Formats: sequence, structure tokens, C-alpha cells
Amino acid sequence: MIKLMNDITIVTHDGNFHADDVFSIAALKCVFPAFNLVRTRNADIIAKADVVLDVGGEYDPDAGRFDHHQRGGAGEREDGIPYSSFGLIWKKFGLEICLGDQELAASVDAGLVSTIDAIDCGHVTGVATGISLSHTISMFNPTWQEEGDFDASFNEAVDFASRVLARFIASANGGISAKMIVAKAIDDAEDPRVIVLEKYTPWKRTVHALSETALYVVYPSQSGQWRIQTVPEELGSFEDRKSLPKSWAGLNGTALQEVTGLDDAMFCHNGLFIAGAESFTSTMKMASIALAEQ
Repeated sequence: MIKLMNDITIVTHDGNFHADDVFSIAALKCVFPAFNLVRTRNADIIAKADVVLDVGGEYDPDAGRFDHHQRGGAGEREDGIPYSSFGLIWKKFGLEICLGDQELAASVDAGLVSTIDAIDCGHVTGVATGISLSHTISMFNPTWQEEGDFDASFNEAVDFASRVLARFIASANGGISAKMIVAKAIDDAEDPRVIVLEKYTPWKRTVHALSETALYVVYPSQSGQWRIQTVPEELGSFEDRKSLPKSWAGLNGTALQEVTGLDDAMFCHNGLFIAGAESFTSTMKMASIALAEQ
């Protein structure tokens, strides 16, 4: 007899919850349109469930078992980050959730899933300090001063995690698509020092990966005007490969037009990392002036 989707029972532990079990359920909601969720540690209920995560002491993906608390854990990635229940669920269903896109599934694992796994397993090397997504999920639990309902709070956390997961997948997909667009722009550049984008596209990571010579990126703003932006020395750095001319610093409108000789020049940031003009032609002239600046 084939079990209907809404007859599937998924079990995780009751009581205090963490990001790994919350995000696991959020991920499974992408796979199963409907299911019965039971939060318990009752061994009899666990044994009869179709999918069990973060409880039960067993990892067997073919049998629907995704715990990592047993002796020896449930394995680790090549970079040494152990799997928590979320990582095990993603390992099984991530490709399906990402509609068969392996690069996207791997990107979500690297950027989101593995960090939650690392924090849950106490593998803190390389994990940023401060309030993390895992900490945020934990704050959905009732505090010791509250007489809260853990199951209701868990459901609230899952709703939040579902939204985060959906947006993270969308963002990762956008990053992958952007990489292809920027890579083509690098190949098509008339001057390899100036990369022109027909539409604003996240570019820094791809430019750093593919071009050691690019100094400026030119692209249209959302308002239809044009921008020229410097390429930083390193990702996240405030130092640029080549800053815009010092004489432009902090100038706007007429003052910048007089210095540049461009009647539609608009502004230049005081930090000399971005400037703009009304037209593409003038913005490209700004790039030429900046390139010639010693």
C-alpha cells in the first residue's frame, strides 16, 4: 500500500529546540506538502515514524533516520564540519529542494547549512561570533521566566526558518546567475580594466576570481542613471585597486561638472570608490579620466 503524503509522520524531539531541528523541518516542508509532525522522545512513536530527525540515535537515510547524537556522530564534511540533523536532511533532500541544481544545493550547504551544523556540533572554528542565525532560532524558545508552549514556539520558529531558507536559496541562485553574467562581461570588455554591466549584477566575487586587471565596474542604477565603482583590493576591503581621482572627492552637481568637464556628472563619494553621471557615455568618460590619473 502506497502511503499518502499527508499520512507521513515526521518525528523530532520535544522541549527546547535549536536551529538544526527547526531548519530540518523547514526543509522537509519543501519536500512533503503535508505531514504529521510529532515532537517526542517516546521510543515507540519514534520507531513507527516515517522520518526521524535529531532524536533516536540512528543515521540511516534510506530508512528515514537523521540523528547525529549517537556515538561517533553521523560523519563530517571534507572541511571537517560535522553533520547535524539539518546537514543530514540537506544531504538527502537538498538537490531535490533545489530542483536538481547541484551547484545551488552546494552553495546553500556551504553558506547556510554547514554553519548551522558547525554551531550545533560545537565546531566553532571559522564561525563568526556575535548573534548568529542559530542564536536567533534559539530565542524563539520560551525563556525561564515565561510559561510558554514549546510546540507553538517551535512552529513559529519553523515559519521563520522556512522564509529564511527560501530567501537564502533565492539569493544563492541569484549569485550563481550573476557569476555567469559578470564572467561574460569580463570576456566582452573592450578594456579589461573597465567592466561594463548592462544591468546591475552582484560582481565583486566574480571579478576577484576571474580578473586581476579590472579596476572599475560601470553599471546602470535603478533610477536609470549610471555608476562607476572601484574594484576593492580584496573582498570586504576598503582599499581599492585604483581609487577615483582625488579632485573629485565629495563633489556634487556643478562642482563635479566643472572638475570633470562633463555636463551631466552627478556626484563622487568622499571615499573615492563610487561616482555617477546621467549618461552611460559620461560615465565611461569618467572611467577614462580615472584611468589616466596618476
